[in-house]
Amino acid sequence: MTTPKAVCVGEGLVVLVAETGPLENSETFHRNSGGAEANVARVFAQLGVDAAWVSRVGNDGFGRYLVKQLAEAGVDTSGVTIDDERPTGMYVKERGSGSGDRYDLASGESAMTYFRAGSAASALSPTEIGESATELICRADLIHFSGITVAISDSAAQLTSALMDRSAIVSFDLNYRPALWKSRSGTAADVLGQHVRGSDVVSMGSDEAALVFGTSDPAELRRMFPQPEHLVIKNDAHTVTAFEGTARVDVPALRLDVVEKIGAGDAFAGGFLTGLLLGRSAVERVRFGHLCAAGALTGHGDIASVLPLDVLIRLAQLDDAEWATLDHAATVARLSEVSR
Repeated sequence: MTTPKAVCVGEGLVVLVAETGPLENSETFHRNSGGAEANVARVFAQLGVDAAWVSRVGNDGFGRYLVKQLAEAGVDTSGVTIDDERPTGMYVKERGSGSGDRYDLASGESAMTYFRAGSAASALSPTEIGESATELICRADLIHFSGITVAISDSAAQLTSALMDRSAIVSFDLNYRPALWKSRSGTAADVLGQHVRGSDVVSMGSDEAALVFGTSDPAELRRMFPQPEHLVIKNDAHTVTAFEGTARVDVPALRLDVVEKIGAGDAFAGGFLTGLLLGRSAVERVRFGHLCAAGALTGHGDIASVLPLDVLIRLAQLDDAEWATLDHAATVARLSEVSR
């Protein structure tokens, strides 16, 4: 079987993770990497998909760090352009300790402060991605990007609009970030709606769908957006509804002790799309997504550590009763024991 090729297009970010407690009290920060599309690319690479990341980074230490991190994770970074004028985007992650201080967050909660205005990635455009990136896109079986890329600049939205005309499968994750739309021309509902209609695979959270499109009901969203072959809606009841054409499946998530929610949506996307590229059934694709999301939900940081592909396949094929009682933590522990 030919290895599927996926290209993820969007901004990568350096993450500075503060100590727990009020941000002003943090004396040290742990450096990490993030960015929606970069996170998805890393999941692809872990699951054996030929993954590439197309982006722009500054000609600075943070940009070099991001490229190195992705390359070491097995992601093709030849489509990344170095920008000599603009800096690499970043964000600071504040983590709560539950101390009761008025500026502290609850234990386990986190908040992000972004520094991405005028970043190198905001200069993404149809004419500013480079020859290597163009070749990667032309060879791709699947192209993935998110509403964050659409929102960071008008030129980036022009690029994503152009990508929807490609013959590859086009995957779009809504990823609505209200703050990014404050300085953008056009309304989020109009621009994001165009991208939903122009993509083949669309994923969105029911909460963000309600904010952008006025409803969180999966059936109503399908009536509003019949165009994507695959429409995936994640809801607050921890069940994912996936439409393939007019067919619908509702697949419950795993029972987990959640450590942090950051990056879970990206991990889900990487798992679901891998299942799609491998020709797995509708239920199995969603279970791939749930299992990969668990790798993000049960650890700190944006980057999910996912189960091996053969394990994902075996678990995704469980019957409904076995799936309902699956203990993800015990599965990871057993695999760790075997690998020792």
